[in-house]
Amino acid sequence: MTLGTEQGIPRWMVQGTFLRGVILAKQGRGKEGITQMHQAVSGHLAILSGRDRSYVAVLLAEAYAKEGQTKEGLKVVTEELARVHKTAEHVYEAELHRIKGELLLRQSAPDKEEAEGCFQTALEVARTQGAKSLELRAAMGLSRLWQRQGKQKEARRLLAEIYGWFAEGFDTADLKEAKAMLEELSV
Repeated sequence: MTLGTEQGIPRWMVQGTFLRGVILAKQGRGKEGITQMHQAVSGHLAILSGRDRSYVAVLLAEAYAKEGQTKEGLKVVTEELARVHKTAEHVYEAELHRIKGELLLRQSAPDKEEAEGCFQTALEVARTQGAKSLELRAAMGLSRLWQRQGKQKEARRLLAEIYGWFAEGFDTADLKEAKAMLEELSV
């Protein structure tokens, strides 16, 4: 942020301010973080590339989810998915579908059927892109849903297949979570 200000590079100022908001939200200061994220991008979306816009939407939707603001998160994701389909900028499409599925399950009346469709779409997109980490995240979301529905075997099979692909990075949060889920599904 400082360098962007000193050098007169608005893109860096916007990105730095936005990421500061993300950090605040992840540290439990969600309202303050979301406000900062909005202030950063308000009026500046034109200087962000399509990929950056999708990344902004992913992080903002996650912050809304963490704060229990499901409706706002769904609005962000739905609008960004519409833009992605119009512009064919699919870099974060799998994550957008996954987050939409997570948000649908957090509603006061969870839409399990639509959420499952979102997770399936996220899996398909990630597979098409060869994005194994995003595929793993989508598989974890779908496996959690299936586990709650009593489909432990299906959940374990799906997750084990994708987890088994990885040869390194087992200290990352996603792989640790996947391993814990597999252990839980094995019981």
